[in-house]
Amino acid sequence: MKNKQIEKLSVDELKSKINSLKKDLFNFRFRKVNGQLEDTSKVSQLKNDVAKLLTKLHKKN
Repeated sequence: MKNKQIEKLSVDELKSKINSLKKDLFNFRFRKVNGQLEDTSKVSQLKNDVAKLLTKLHKKN
């Protein structure tokens, strides 16, 4: 997720986006362990996106 996209989101949108990304991350971890995930870089990319969103949320509050 790009920083420009994150800047445009409101606090409620940030919270909902964080929740959805955390759910995706949970599912990706299970798929990775079971060998069903081909692109394992998605896990680290999702972690980075969650961190960016949390940082922006804390700055807005």
